[in-house]
Amino acid sequence: MLSEKEIYARLNEVFRDVFDDDGITVNAKTVADDIEDWDSMMHITLIGAVEDEFGVRFKMGEVSTMKNVGEMANIIASRAK
Repeated sequence: MLSEKEIYARLNEVFRDVFDDDGITVNAKTVADDIEDWDSMMHITLIGAVEDEFGVRFKMGEVSTMKNVGEMANIIASRAK
């Protein structure tokens, strides 16, 4: 089971890679408006990168209803090995 700290550490790396910005630090309350280039196209890229990093698959309904990074982390915590 992954710790919350480990999930966020790995999410930070994924976000930094996807958005090519080493200054990004995400937390449970981070939303798309907080990251300059996070639009609908980048969201698809981000979801794929997160799925690859954690070996999980998000359902379409989850992808469209996620309100913040905290919800993403909760789903990862419930599914990641």
